[in-house]
Amino acid sequence: MLAKYFQKFFKMSNSSVAPVDTLVAENEAELKKQGTININQYTTKKTVAQGMLDIALLTSNASQLKYILQTGEKMQFYHILLWLISSSIILQIVVGGLFLMIGGLNLNDKPDHKRATLLNDIILLFIFLITSVNVIISGFGLNSTVA
Repeated sequence: MLAKYFQKFFKMSNSSVAPVDTLVAENEAELKKQGTININQYTTKKTVAQGMLDIALLTSNASQLKYILQTGEKMQFYHILLWLISSSIILQIVVGGLFLMIGGLNLNDKPDHKRATLLNDIILLFIFLITSVNVIISGFGLNSTVA
């Protein structure tokens, strides 16, 4: 939409510049034509973006898990790190499932609002737990724990 606004602005002749009020009115008219925001489309895009970040973290955790499994029990905190990384991966898989559930909801329907809110709250809790676990994993410093 912003691109259309700039296209209109730059198509005007140099000799006469339209007043800002005219541009704002045209922009508002275009918004009215488009209607309200499609909440389902917005939520889907948001969920996909969050999923991409989750995939990056999952890849990182898988790499860390591979490293500690290759290093073996000679690591100082082997069992703790194994448990923490495994917990993080399991929580991420659960969050991925919850994202799939929330992605299937139609947010234009009132009955789905309560379920979507509940799922969002649960996802937020799990993401907080995942973040906390990964901060603890980072605190152990995988590279410096090899004996």
